[in-house]
Amino acid sequence: MDPFRIDATDFAWIGGAADDPADYCLHGHVTVEMGDISLEFDGTVSAAALNLLKTLTQDKIMNRWDIQMVPCCGHFLIASADLQEVEISGCDSGLDWSVIHEGGRVRFILPSGHEEAESLGAYREEVFRFADKIEAHYLACRPKERPRDDFDRNGYIAFWNEWYRRRGKAGPLPLFQP
Repeated sequence: MDPFRIDATDFAWIGGAADDPADYCLHGHVTVEMGDISLEFDGTVSAAALNLLKTLTQDKIMNRWDIQMVPCCGHFLIASADLQEVEISGCDSGLDWSVIHEGGRVRFILPSGHEEAESLGAYREEVFRFADKIEAHYLACRPKERPRDDFDRNGYIAFWNEWYRRRGKAGPLPLFQP
């Protein structure tokens, strides 16, 4: 069994629709396997994918005041001034674990204390596979309506700018309806 696997199914926008140009955060059912431990949670898969992409280059330590790896929600996308990074803020519900880099490996620590480790290369492949699946759903849906509010618009733009930079792909995603 692989030390770390993650998948998402049952994609929907917050109102339950298969496609909603006014909703920016994709939800779904997430299944995580760490060794022989399996976890499931219905949460914001778009935020989860970006959170995982961030862990490819930086540690993420569980913290009750920080957003979870798979958050229930992502109420606010807070853009950096240059629109290249985003902080996602949500409620205190979600599925969380730590990811710690140790040379060419990453170690996963669950709230129970259970630990697994995997090569950074294998972890990267799994995170890219998960992120690409989430992105494919966005691309299969209609482009989003342009938010009237600068805060919301900048947050969404920064979300995809950071996504593409961390994914190492050319962007930008066709963000908004013409």
